[in-house]
Amino acid sequence: MSKLESHPNVIAVRRRAAEGLSISPPAELDAGWLRTLCLDAGADDVGFVELDRPGLEEERARIEAAFPRPHSAISFVRRLNREAIRSPARSHGNLEYHQGIHDANDISRRVVEELESIGVRAFNGSIGFPMEVDNFPDKCIWVVSHKPIAEAAGMGRMGIHRNVIHPKFGNFIGLATVIVDTPISEYSRPLDYNPCLECKLCVAACPTGAINKDGRFDFAACYTHNYRNLLSGFGDWVEQVVAADDVNDYRAKVSDSETASVWQGLMVGSGYKAAYCVSVCPAGEDVLPSYLENRKTHLDEVLKPLQDKPETVYVVANSDAEAYVARRFPHKRAKRVGSGLRARTVDGLFLGLPILFQREASRGVDATYHFSFTGAEQREITVGIRNGELTMCEGHHGKPDLRVRADTATWFGFVAKEKSLIVALVRRRIRLRGSPRLLVAFGRCFPA
Repeated sequence: MSKLESHPNVIAVRRRAAEGLSISPPAELDAGWLRTLCLDAGADDVGFVELDRPGLEEERARIEAAFPRPHSAISFVRRLNREAIRSPARSHGNLEYHQGIHDANDISRRVVEELESIGVRAFNGSIGFPMEVDNFPDKCIWVVSHKPIAEAAGMGRMGIHRNVIHPKFGNFIGLATVIVDTPISEYSRPLDYNPCLECKLCVAACPTGAINKDGRFDFAACYTHNYRNLLSGFGDWVEQVVAADDVNDYRAKVSDSETASVWQGLMVGSGYKAAYCVSVCPAGEDVLPSYLENRKTHLDEVLKPLQDKPETVYVVANSDAEAYVARRFPHKRAKRVGSGLRARTVDGLFLGLPILFQREASRGVDATYHFSFTGAEQREITVGIRNGELTMCEGHHGKPDLRVRADTATWFGFVAKEKSLIVALVRRRIRLRGSPRLLVAFGRCFPA
Protein backbone atom coordinates (compact mmCIF):
# COMPACT_ATOMS: atom_id res chain seq x y z
CA MET A 1 0.00 0.00 0.00
CA SER A 2 1.35 3.45 -0.88
CA LYS A 3 2.19 5.94 1.81
CA LEU A 4 -0.74 8.11 0.74
CA GLU A 5 -3.26 5.29 0.88
CA SER A 6 -2.11 4.25 4.35
CA HIS A 7 -2.46 7.76 5.79
CA PRO A 8 -5.15 7.85 8.55
CA ASN A 9 -6.96 10.84 7.01
CA VAL A 10 -7.07 9.18 3.60
CA ILE A 11 -8.44 6.01 5.13
CA ALA A 12 -11.13 8.00 6.97
CA VAL A 13 -12.16 9.82 3.80
CA ARG A 14 -12.32 6.58 1.84
CA ARG A 15 -14.43 4.98 4.57
CA ARG A 16 -16.93 7.88 4.60
CA ALA A 17 -17.23 7.67 0.84
CA ALA A 18 -17.87 3.93 0.96
CA GLU A 19 -20.51 4.40 3.64
CA GLY A 20 -22.22 7.18 1.67
CA LEU A 21 -21.38 9.78 4.31
CA SER A 22 -19.29 12.10 2.10
CA ILE A 23 -20.52 15.59 1.41
CA SER A 24 -21.95 15.76 -2.08
CA PRO A 25 -22.12 19.33 -3.34
CA PRO A 26 -25.50 20.29 -4.80
CA ALA A 27 -25.76 20.45 -8.58
CA GLU A 28 -27.63 23.72 -8.18
CA LEU A 29 -28.12 26.25 -5.37
CA ASP A 30 -31.70 27.17 -4.56
CA ALA A 31 -32.05 30.92 -5.00
CA GLY A 32 -34.55 31.29 -2.15
CA TRP A 33 -32.34 29.39 0.29
CA LEU A 34 -29.28 31.35 -0.82
CA ARG A 35 -31.04 34.68 -0.43
CA THR A 36 -32.11 33.80 3.11
CA LEU A 37 -28.55 32.71 3.91
CA CYS A 38 -27.15 36.08 2.83
CA LEU A 39 -29.82 38.12 4.61
CA ASP A 40 -29.39 36.13 7.81
CA ALA A 41 -25.64 36.76 7.58
CA GLY A 42 -26.30 40.52 7.61
CA ALA A 43 -26.78 41.57 3.98
CA ASP A 44 -29.54 44.12 3.34
CA ASP A 45 -30.23 42.99 -0.23
CA VAL A 46 -28.84 40.33 -2.54
CA GLY A 47 -28.92 39.34 -6.21
CA PHE A 48 -27.44 36.59 -8.37
CA VAL A 49 -25.85 36.67 -11.80
CA GLU A 50 -24.29 34.07 -14.06
CA LEU A 51 -20.73 35.05 -15.00
CA ASP A 52 -21.13 34.11 -18.65
CA ARG A 53 -23.72 36.85 -19.06
CA PRO A 54 -22.83 39.24 -21.92
CA GLY A 55 -21.02 42.30 -20.61
CA LEU A 56 -19.19 40.48 -17.83
CA GLU A 57 -16.46 38.93 -19.99
CA GLU A 58 -13.71 41.14 -18.60
CA GLU A 59 -14.83 40.53 -15.04
CA ARG A 60 -14.94 36.77 -15.54
CA ALA A 61 -11.40 36.71 -16.97
CA ARG A 62 -9.96 38.44 -13.89
CA ILE A 63 -11.97 36.26 -11.49
CA GLU A 64 -11.00 33.07 -13.29
CA ALA A 65 -7.30 33.86 -12.85
CA ALA A 66 -7.82 33.86 -9.06
CA PHE A 67 -10.62 31.31 -8.71
CA PRO A 68 -10.74 28.50 -11.31
CA ARG A 69 -14.08 27.46 -12.79
CA PRO A 70 -16.29 30.28 -11.53
CA HIS A 71 -19.92 29.97 -12.50
CA SER A 72 -22.09 32.47 -10.61
CA ALA A 73 -21.75 35.64 -8.56
CA ILE A 74 -23.67 36.55 -5.42
CA SER A 75 -23.86 40.33 -5.15
CA PHE A 76 -25.05 41.83 -1.91
CA VAL A 77 -25.56 45.26 -0.42
CA ARG A 78 -24.75 46.44 3.09
CA ARG A 79 -26.57 49.65 4.05
CA LEU A 80 -24.53 52.55 5.46
CA ASN A 81 -25.72 55.22 7.89
CA ARG A 82 -26.36 58.46 6.03
CA GLU A 83 -25.80 61.27 8.51
CA ALA A 84 -22.21 60.35 9.32
CA ILE A 85 -21.34 60.31 5.64
CA ARG A 86 -23.07 63.65 5.07
CA SER A 87 -21.11 65.40 7.83
CA PRO A 88 -18.39 67.92 6.90
CA ALA A 89 -16.39 66.24 9.70
CA ARG A 90 -14.90 63.58 7.47
CA SER A 91 -13.68 61.47 10.38
CA HIS A 92 -17.29 60.44 10.99
CA GLY A 93 -17.90 59.56 7.36
CA ASN A 94 -14.68 57.59 7.11
CA LEU A 95 -15.47 55.66 10.28
CA GLU A 96 -18.77 54.64 8.70
CA TYR A 97 -17.01 53.55 5.50
CA HIS A 98 -14.45 51.54 7.48
CA GLN A 99 -17.13 49.82 9.53
CA GLY A 100 -19.23 49.15 6.42
CA ILE A 101 -16.27 47.53 4.66
CA HIS A 102 -15.55 45.45 7.77
CA ASP A 103 -19.18 44.33 7.96
CA ALA A 104 -19.33 43.44 4.26
CA ASN A 105 -16.13 41.40 4.46
CA ASP A 106 -17.46 39.63 7.55
CA ILE A 107 -20.77 38.83 5.84
CA SER A 108 -18.90 37.47 2.81
CA ARG A 109 -16.80 35.20 4.99
CA ARG A 110 -19.86 33.85 6.80
CA VAL A 111 -21.63 33.10 3.53
CA VAL A 112 -18.54 31.35 2.14
CA GLU A 113 -18.15 29.28 5.31
CA GLU A 114 -21.73 28.05 5.03
CA LEU A 115 -21.36 27.24 1.34
CA GLU A 116 -18.11 25.35 1.91
CA SER A 117 -19.84 23.32 4.63
CA ILE A 118 -22.17 21.87 1.99
CA GLY A 119 -19.37 21.23 -0.50
CA VAL A 120 -19.72 24.34 -2.69
CA ARG A 121 -16.49 26.02 -3.74
CA ALA A 122 -16.86 29.71 -2.92
CA PHE A 123 -14.58 32.74 -3.07
CA ASN A 124 -15.17 36.07 -1.33
CA GLY A 125 -13.54 38.89 -3.28
CA SER A 126 -11.90 41.64 -1.27
CA ILE A 127 -13.99 44.73 -0.52
CA GLY A 128 -11.68 47.71 -0.72
CA PHE A 129 -8.10 47.05 0.29
CA PRO A 130 -6.09 44.82 0.28
CA MET A 131 -5.80 44.51 -3.48
CA GLU A 132 -3.23 43.14 -5.92
CA VAL A 133 -0.94 46.16 -5.58
CA ASP A 134 1.88 44.30 -7.35
CA ASN A 135 -0.05 45.23 -10.49
CA PHE A 136 -0.14 48.94 -9.65
CA PRO A 137 -0.29 51.10 -11.74
CA ASP A 138 0.06 49.14 -14.97
CA LYS A 139 -2.87 46.75 -14.52
CA CYS A 140 -6.14 46.53 -12.66
CA ILE A 141 -5.40 45.91 -9.00
CA TRP A 142 -8.77 44.39 -8.11
CA VAL A 143 -9.83 40.80 -8.75
CA VAL A 144 -13.58 41.34 -8.40
CA SER A 145 -15.12 44.57 -9.65
CA HIS A 146 -18.21 44.87 -7.47
CA LYS A 147 -20.00 47.68 -9.33
CA PRO A 148 -20.63 46.01 -12.73
CA ILE A 149 -21.57 42.76 -11.03
CA ALA A 150 -23.97 44.60 -8.72
CA GLU A 151 -25.59 46.30 -11.73
CA ALA A 152 -25.96 42.97 -13.54
CA ALA A 153 -27.46 41.42 -10.39
CA GLY A 154 -30.11 44.12 -10.08
CA MET A 155 -28.60 45.80 -7.00
CA GLY A 156 -28.77 49.24 -8.59
CA ARG A 157 -27.41 51.35 -11.39
CA MET A 158 -24.47 53.72 -11.52
CA GLY A 159 -25.31 57.38 -11.32
CA ILE A 160 -23.49 60.28 -12.91
CA HIS A 161 -21.10 60.18 -9.91
CA ARG A 162 -20.03 56.62 -10.75
CA ASN A 163 -21.47 55.18 -7.56
CA VAL A 164 -24.05 52.40 -7.64
CA ILE A 165 -27.44 53.67 -6.48
CA HIS A 166 -29.67 51.07 -4.86
CA PRO A 167 -33.40 51.70 -5.53
CA LYS A 168 -34.17 51.68 -1.79
CA PHE A 169 -30.99 52.64 0.07
CA GLY A 170 -29.59 55.03 -2.52
CA ASN A 171 -25.82 55.27 -2.79
CA PHE A 172 -25.34 54.90 0.97
CA ILE A 173 -24.26 51.30 0.56
CA GLY A 174 -21.28 49.00 0.56
CA LEU A 175 -21.05 46.33 -2.13
CA ALA A 176 -19.62 42.83 -1.83
CA THR A 177 -19.41 39.78 -4.08
CA VAL A 178 -19.11 36.05 -3.46
CA ILE A 179 -18.17 33.83 -6.40
CA VAL A 180 -19.32 30.19 -6.55
CA ASP A 181 -18.61 27.33 -8.91
CA THR A 182 -22.24 26.22 -8.92
CA PRO A 183 -25.33 27.28 -10.91
CA ILE A 184 -28.12 29.07 -9.04
CA SER A 185 -31.74 28.15 -9.67
CA GLU A 186 -32.82 31.70 -10.53
CA TYR A 187 -30.82 34.73 -11.60
CA SER A 188 -31.58 38.40 -11.10
CA ARG A 189 -31.97 40.90 -13.90
CA PRO A 190 -30.65 44.46 -14.06
CA LEU A 191 -32.97 47.29 -13.03
CA ASP A 192 -35.03 48.56 -15.95
CA TYR A 193 -34.48 52.17 -14.84
CA ASN A 194 -31.75 54.24 -13.20
CA PRO A 195 -32.48 55.49 -9.66
CA CYS A 196 -30.23 58.50 -10.38
CA LEU A 197 -32.36 61.68 -10.32
CA GLU A 198 -29.91 63.60 -12.53
CA CYS A 199 -30.13 66.40 -9.97
CA LYS A 200 -26.41 67.19 -10.49
CA LEU A 201 -25.87 67.78 -6.76
CA CYS A 202 -22.78 65.56 -7.01
CA VAL A 203 -21.46 67.93 -9.68
CA ALA A 204 -22.06 70.90 -7.38
CA ALA A 205 -20.42 69.24 -4.37
CA CYS A 206 -17.26 67.83 -5.93
CA PRO A 207 -14.33 70.05 -4.90
CA THR A 208 -12.16 69.00 -7.86
CA GLY A 209 -14.64 69.19 -10.75
CA ALA A 210 -14.15 65.47 -11.38
CA ILE A 211 -17.87 64.98 -12.11
CA ASN A 212 -19.02 66.91 -15.14
CA LYS A 213 -22.65 67.77 -15.72
CA ASP A 214 -22.46 66.22 -19.19
CA GLY A 215 -21.60 62.85 -17.64
CA ARG A 216 -17.84 62.89 -18.12
CA PHE A 217 -15.65 61.81 -15.23
CA ASP A 218 -12.10 63.02 -14.52
CA PHE A 219 -10.57 60.02 -12.79
CA ALA A 220 -7.23 61.76 -12.17
CA ALA A 221 -8.87 64.68 -10.34
CA CYS A 222 -10.89 62.39 -8.05
CA TYR A 223 -8.01 60.01 -7.44
CA THR A 224 -5.43 62.67 -6.63
CA HIS A 225 -7.58 64.39 -4.00
CA ASN A 226 -10.07 61.90 -2.62
CA TYR A 227 -7.51 59.10 -2.42
CA ARG A 228 -4.73 61.30 -1.05
CA ASN A 229 -4.41 59.11 2.06
CA LEU A 230 -4.54 55.95 0.00
CA LEU A 231 -2.50 54.93 -3.04
CA SER A 232 -2.15 58.29 -4.70
CA GLY A 233 -0.77 60.16 -1.74
CA PHE A 234 1.40 57.79 0.24
CA GLY A 235 4.06 57.34 -2.42
CA ASP A 236 4.14 61.07 -3.06
CA TRP A 237 4.48 61.74 0.68
CA VAL A 238 7.40 59.31 0.93
CA GLU A 239 9.11 61.06 -1.98
CA GLN A 240 8.64 64.41 -0.24
CA VAL A 241 10.30 62.99 2.87
CA VAL A 242 13.22 61.65 0.83
CA ALA A 243 13.61 64.87 -1.16
CA ALA A 244 13.54 67.19 1.87
CA ASP A 245 16.89 68.80 2.69
CA ASP A 246 16.15 68.84 6.41
CA VAL A 247 13.33 69.10 8.93
CA ASN A 248 12.60 72.72 8.13
CA ASP A 249 12.42 71.98 4.40
CA TYR A 250 9.99 69.11 5.07
CA ARG A 251 7.81 71.30 7.27
CA ALA A 252 7.73 73.96 4.58
CA LYS A 253 6.33 71.43 2.12
CA VAL A 254 4.12 69.30 4.37
CA SER A 255 1.93 70.78 7.09
CA ASP A 256 1.64 69.21 10.54
CA SER A 257 -1.97 68.29 9.80
CA GLU A 258 -0.93 66.47 6.61
CA THR A 259 1.71 64.51 8.53
CA ALA A 260 -0.91 63.63 11.14
CA SER A 261 -3.27 62.56 8.36
CA VAL A 262 -0.68 60.15 6.98
CA TRP A 263 -0.13 58.75 10.49
CA GLN A 264 -3.87 58.31 10.97
CA GLY A 265 -4.17 56.50 7.68
CA LEU A 266 -1.39 54.09 8.63
CA MET A 267 -2.62 53.48 12.17
CA VAL A 268 -6.42 53.44 12.04
CA GLY A 269 -7.33 53.23 8.36
CA SER A 270 -7.05 55.54 5.38
CA GLY A 271 -9.86 58.00 4.88
CA TYR A 272 -11.41 59.65 1.87
CA LYS A 273 -10.71 63.37 1.61
CA ALA A 274 -14.14 64.11 0.16
CA ALA A 275 -16.61 61.52 -1.23
CA TYR A 276 -19.04 64.46 -1.21
CA CYS A 277 -20.78 62.96 -4.23
CA VAL A 278 -22.09 60.20 -1.96
CA SER A 279 -22.94 62.67 0.82
CA VAL A 280 -25.30 64.86 -1.20
CA CYS A 281 -27.03 62.22 -3.34
CA PRO A 282 -30.79 62.18 -2.57
CA ALA A 283 -31.65 59.12 -4.69
CA GLY A 284 -33.27 55.99 -3.29
CA GLU A 285 -36.70 55.46 -1.75
CA ASP A 286 -35.41 55.62 1.83
CA VAL A 287 -33.42 58.78 1.14
CA LEU A 288 -35.85 60.73 -1.03
CA PRO A 289 -38.63 61.77 1.39
CA SER A 290 -36.79 64.59 3.17
CA TYR A 291 -35.38 65.87 -0.13
CA LEU A 292 -38.80 65.95 -1.79
CA GLU A 293 -40.35 67.56 1.26
CA ASN A 294 -37.91 70.47 1.34
CA ARG A 295 -35.15 70.68 -1.26
CA LYS A 296 -33.90 73.99 0.12
CA THR A 297 -33.24 72.42 3.49
CA HIS A 298 -31.27 69.65 1.80
CA LEU A 299 -29.15 72.20 -0.05
CA ASP A 300 -28.62 74.33 3.07
CA GLU A 301 -27.87 71.50 5.48
CA VAL A 302 -26.10 68.94 3.29
CA LEU A 303 -24.68 70.56 0.15
CA LYS A 304 -23.70 74.05 1.29
CA PRO A 305 -21.59 73.04 4.34
CA LEU A 306 -19.46 70.87 2.06
CA GLN A 307 -19.12 73.62 -0.53
CA ASP A 308 -18.28 76.26 2.10
CA LYS A 309 -15.83 74.11 4.06
CA PRO A 310 -12.30 75.59 4.03
CA GLU A 311 -9.98 72.72 3.14
CA THR A 312 -6.94 71.72 1.15
CA VAL A 313 -7.74 70.26 -2.25
CA TYR A 314 -4.91 68.18 -3.70
CA VAL A 315 -4.31 68.72 -7.40
CA VAL A 316 -1.72 67.99 -10.06
CA ALA A 317 -0.03 71.12 -11.40
CA ASN A 318 -1.68 72.57 -14.52
CA SER A 319 -4.53 70.08 -14.34
CA ASP A 320 -8.18 70.78 -14.99
CA ALA A 321 -8.78 70.29 -11.25
CA GLU A 322 -6.34 73.05 -10.31
CA ALA A 323 -8.12 75.50 -12.62
CA TYR A 324 -11.52 74.36 -11.31
CA VAL A 325 -10.66 74.94 -7.64
CA ALA A 326 -9.38 78.45 -8.39
CA ARG A 327 -12.52 79.27 -10.37
CA ARG A 328 -15.23 77.54 -8.35
CA PHE A 329 -13.89 77.35 -4.78
CA PRO A 330 -11.42 80.20 -4.24
CA HIS A 331 -11.80 79.83 -0.46
CA LYS A 332 -10.35 76.31 -0.64
CA ARG A 333 -6.58 75.91 -0.90
CA ALA A 334 -5.32 74.02 -3.94
CA LYS A 335 -2.06 72.24 -3.19
CA ARG A 336 0.05 70.82 -5.98
CA VAL A 337 1.08 67.21 -5.43
CA GLY A 338 2.09 64.18 -7.46
CA SER A 339 -0.58 61.72 -8.48
CA GLY A 340 1.58 58.66 -7.88
CA LEU A 341 0.54 57.31 -11.29
CA ARG A 342 3.58 56.38 -13.39
CA ALA A 343 3.08 53.79 -16.10
CA ARG A 344 6.05 51.51 -16.64
CA THR A 345 4.71 49.42 -19.51
CA VAL A 346 2.87 50.02 -22.75
CA ASP A 347 -0.11 48.16 -21.28
CA GLY A 348 -0.02 50.66 -18.44
CA LEU A 349 0.08 53.48 -20.97
CA PHE A 350 -3.03 52.11 -22.68
CA LEU A 351 -4.79 51.84 -19.32
CA GLY A 352 -3.62 55.21 -18.06
CA LEU A 353 -3.98 57.71 -20.89
CA PRO A 354 -7.81 57.60 -21.15
CA ILE A 355 -8.30 58.05 -17.41
CA LEU A 356 -5.62 60.75 -17.05
CA PHE A 357 -6.62 62.80 -20.10
CA GLN A 358 -7.36 66.42 -19.20
CA ARG A 359 -10.13 67.66 -21.45
CA GLU A 360 -9.81 71.38 -20.77
CA ALA A 361 -6.01 71.37 -20.82
CA SER A 362 -6.16 69.76 -24.27
CA ARG A 363 -8.09 72.63 -25.83
CA GLY A 364 -6.24 73.87 -28.91
CA VAL A 365 -4.42 70.57 -29.51
CA ASP A 366 -5.30 69.03 -32.87
CA ALA A 367 -2.83 66.30 -33.72
CA THR A 368 -2.28 62.63 -34.51
CA TYR A 369 0.66 60.89 -32.85
CA HIS A 370 2.33 57.69 -34.00
CA PHE A 371 4.29 55.97 -31.22
CA SER A 372 6.74 53.16 -32.00
CA PHE A 373 8.15 51.46 -28.92
CA THR A 374 11.31 49.39 -29.17
CA GLY A 375 13.39 47.37 -26.75
CA ALA A 376 11.73 45.28 -24.05
CA GLU A 377 8.25 45.99 -25.44
CA GLN A 378 7.74 46.45 -29.14
CA ARG A 379 4.40 48.06 -29.94
CA GLU A 380 2.92 50.62 -32.29
CA ILE A 381 0.17 52.94 -31.08
CA THR A 382 -1.81 55.79 -32.61
CA VAL A 383 -3.08 58.56 -30.34
CA GLY A 384 -5.38 61.30 -31.58
CA ILE A 385 -6.23 64.50 -29.67
CA ARG A 386 -8.71 66.96 -31.14
CA ASN A 387 -11.75 68.94 -30.03
CA GLY A 388 -11.12 67.98 -26.41
CA GLU A 389 -11.38 64.27 -27.25
CA LEU A 390 -8.85 61.44 -27.01
CA THR A 391 -8.69 58.39 -29.28
CA MET A 392 -6.27 55.47 -29.05
CA CYS A 393 -5.72 52.34 -31.09
CA GLU A 394 -3.12 49.67 -31.72
CA GLY A 395 -0.99 50.10 -34.83
CA HIS A 396 -0.36 53.16 -36.97
CA HIS A 397 -3.38 54.70 -38.66
CA GLY A 398 -3.81 57.93 -40.59
CA LYS A 399 -1.24 60.60 -41.29
CA PRO A 400 0.72 61.56 -38.17
CA ASP A 401 1.59 65.09 -37.15
CA LEU A 402 4.33 63.71 -34.92
CA ARG A 403 6.18 60.40 -35.01
CA VAL A 404 7.80 59.25 -31.78
CA ARG A 405 10.16 56.29 -31.81
CA ALA A 406 11.38 55.41 -28.35
CA ASP A 407 13.14 52.73 -26.38
CA THR A 408 10.46 51.63 -23.93
CA ALA A 409 12.55 51.89 -20.75
CA THR A 410 13.90 55.31 -21.78
CA TRP A 411 10.45 56.66 -22.59
CA PHE A 412 8.89 55.66 -19.27
CA GLY A 413 11.96 56.95 -17.45
CA PHE A 414 11.43 60.29 -19.18
CA VAL A 415 7.72 60.32 -18.32
CA ALA A 416 8.58 59.62 -14.65
CA LYS A 417 11.12 62.51 -14.74
CA GLU A 418 13.96 60.10 -14.06
CA LYS A 419 15.66 60.53 -17.44
CA SER A 420 16.50 63.63 -19.48
CA LEU A 421 14.66 64.09 -22.76
CA ILE A 422 17.60 66.04 -24.17
CA VAL A 423 20.03 63.23 -23.36
CA ALA A 424 17.62 60.66 -24.79
CA LEU A 425 17.31 62.67 -28.02
CA VAL A 426 21.08 63.12 -28.34
CA ARG A 427 21.64 59.40 -27.79
CA ARG A 428 18.76 58.65 -30.16
CA ARG A 429 16.98 56.57 -27.56
CA ILE A 430 13.99 58.77 -28.39
CA ARG A 431 13.54 60.10 -31.92
CA LEU A 432 11.00 62.62 -33.16
CA ARG A 433 9.77 63.33 -36.66
CA GLY A 434 7.66 66.44 -36.56
CA SER A 435 7.52 69.53 -34.39
CA PRO A 436 8.81 69.02 -30.80
CA ARG A 437 6.11 71.49 -29.75
CA LEU A 438 3.58 68.76 -30.39
CA LEU A 439 5.29 66.60 -27.76
CA VAL A 440 5.04 69.48 -25.29
CA ALA A 441 1.35 69.84 -26.20
CA PHE A 442 0.89 66.09 -25.66
CA GLY A 443 2.37 66.37 -22.16
CA ARG A 444 0.02 69.25 -21.37
CA CYS A 445 -2.94 66.91 -21.90
CA PHE A 446 -1.62 64.42 -19.31
CA PRO A 447 -0.07 66.48 -16.48
CA ALA A 448 -0.40 63.55 -14.04
